Amino acid sequence: MHPHPKLGFRDWVVILLTVFLIWSGVNPYDRIVWALEVVWVVAAIVMWAFWLRRLPATTVVFAVLVFHAVVLIVGGIYSYSLVPVGAWVQDWMGRPRNDYDRLGHFMQGFAPALAWREVLLRNGVLAVRGWLGTLVVGMCLAFSAFFELLEFAGAIFVGDAGVNFLGAQGDVWDAQWDMLFCLVGSLLALSGFASVQDRQIAAAIADKK
Repeated sequence: MHPHPKLGFRDWVVILLTVFLIWSGVNPYDRIVWALEVVWVVAAIVMWAFWLRRLPATTVVFAVLVFHAVVLIVGGIYSYSLVPVGAWVQDWMGRPRNDYDRLGHFMQGFAPALAWREVLLRNGVLAVRGWLGTLVVGMCLAFSAFFELLEFAGAIFVGDAGVNFLGAQGDVWDAQWDMLFCLVGSLLALSGFASVQDRQIAAAIADKK
């Protein structure tokens, strides 16, 4: 029998994230919206407990995924159109809508871009590295389009909660803006953090030797 691995710093971060997730479900604005928003975080925590904690993910990927999870949980607590920090920015800038959901879709491109890039690099999926960025951005945009379809389905089948989940706030171009922010997030992640990620991957490989 193998001894249970000791809890490390990342484990404690995930534990704190789990506590925050549980607390967020005590009195959310709309429990159905909350469930729809945080289900991705629940899935990630379960994957961490049974699989991901054994993988040497880079610090940059771990950090952005945790931040993305916090963004999702906060959106679930209030509903994206009512998040206080977004409302403050809305008043300060005179915006016609709460743009917190734009941050969510930006992170929907930013965090998965680095995560997918790491998975593809670690598994040697692409022999031609020049195609790596193109594939990663395409995967992020594909998921963004899939998510827009989920929001569309929610608005049709879940009533008022589904409309809150959709979060268009009267913007007829909401889906297009969401996908654009996902695209921008993925491009900025790759252009700004790919070299950092490469160094961390190289260091992790060197530590194994």
